[in-house]
Amino acid sequence: MNNVIYYILSALAALIALTVHEYCHGYAAYRLGDDTAKNMGRLTLNPIKHLDPYGTLCMILFHVGWAKPVPVNSRNFKDPKKGFAITAAAGPISNIILAFVSALVYLLVFACVRDIPFAKKDFTYYFIENLLLFIFIFHSVNIGLGLFNLLPIPPFDGSRLLYVILPPKAYFAVMKYERKIYYGVLVWLLLGEYAAMGVRMLPFVANSPILYWLAGIFSLSGMLGTAISWVSQLMLGFWQLIPFLKL
Repeated sequence: MNNVIYYILSALAALIALTVHEYCHGYAAYRLGDDTAKNMGRLTLNPIKHLDPYGTLCMILFHVGWAKPVPVNSRNFKDPKKGFAITAAAGPISNIILAFVSALVYLLVFACVRDIPFAKKDFTYYFIENLLLFIFIFHSVNIGLGLFNLLPIPPFDGSRLLYVILPPKAYFAVMKYERKIYYGVLVWLLLGEYAAMGVRMLPFVANSPILYWLAGIFSLSGMLGTAISWVSQLMLGFWQLIPFLKL
C-alpha cells in the first residue's frame, strides 16, 4: 500500500513539475518574440499537451525525466542565440526555483507538526505524513528534472544551450542524431544500474576502490540520484540556517 501511495504522489509531482517546466519554455520564448509555442497550443498549463510517455515514466520511477520539447523558432528572436539560450534555460531554472521553495515549505510544515502528540495513527496523522512525503518527492523531482535537462546531450535543454557555444554547422551535425541519442539515453537510464552491478562483480573491479567507484558511470540513474541528494542537502541546509527550521 505504501508503494502505491508513493508512486501516486510521484506521478502527481512529475505532472506538475513537467507542466511548469514546459510552460516556462513557451512563456520565455513568447516574451522574447517567438509565438510558435503559443500557436501550437503549448503555451498552456494543460499537462496533456506536454507529456512524453517515456520521460514521464522515468520521472515517476527515477525522479529524472523529460517532456515533449516546446517548438521554438529562433529566427523570431531579436538576438537568436541569446533568445534561444534563455528559452532553453527557463525550464530547468523554473524547476530549481520550485525545488528551493518546496524545501522551505517542507521544513515549515515539519516544524509546525513535529511537536504534535498524536495519540494514534488516525486520518490526521496519515494526512500529514503523506503531505510531507509529497512535498519532499516534489522537491526531489524538481531537482532531478532541472539537473537532467541541463545535460548537454539531445534532446535535453542542455543541448539547446550548445547552440550558443558551437558553430551552427557543428551544432546541427550533433542534433541530426537527436532521435538515436534519445533512445540511447533511455536505455542508459533504464539499464545502466544493472550494467554497473555487472561490472562491479568482476573481481579486479570489486577489489579496487577506485575502479569500483568509476564503475558507477555506467549507472546514469545512480549518478543523478547522488546529484539530487547533494543538491537537496544544500537547499535544506540553507533554509535550516533559520533556527526554528532545523530538523
